[in-house]
Amino acid sequence: MKPINVFIVDDDKLFVFLTKKTINTTNLDTQINEFSDGQDAIEYLKKNVANTESLPDIILLDLSMPIMDGWEFLDEYKAIEPVIGKKIKLYIFSSSISPHDIERAKSISQVTDFIIKPLFKEKFIEMVRN
Repeated sequence: MKPINVFIVDDDKLFVFLTKKTINTTNLDTQINEFSDGQDAIEYLKKNVANTESLPDIILLDLSMPIMDGWEFLDEYKAIEPVIGKKIKLYIFSSSISPHDIERAKSISQVTDFIIKPLFKEKFIEMVRN
C-alpha cells in the first residue's frame, strides 16, 4: 500500500513540527509535505493536477497565513477541484473558535471538516479511516 500523502499548509512552524510528530506517532505510512502559505500549495496542486501520485490524500489547511490565506486558497481550490485527478480530504485546521469561521468553512462543500488545533493522534487516525 502506498503512503498516505499529507499536505500541511500552515505558516506556524511550531504547529507544523508538532503535527508531524503527532502523525508519526500513529505508525501509519505517511509522506508529509509542508507549505508555509496557500500560494505555494495551490501552485503545487495546479502543476500536478493530473499526476495523482503527487497529489495529497489529506490537506490540513490553516486559515491565517501570509501571501495567500486559507480562504483565498479555498477559492482557488474550488476552481481547480473539478480537474484534480483524485478525491482529496481537505480539513481546516485553525486556532479560531469563531462560530462565523466554523460555519463559513462547513458551508464549503470541498471542506471535509473544521478542526480546532492541535491535531491529536486519534483524530488523525479517524481522518485516514473515513
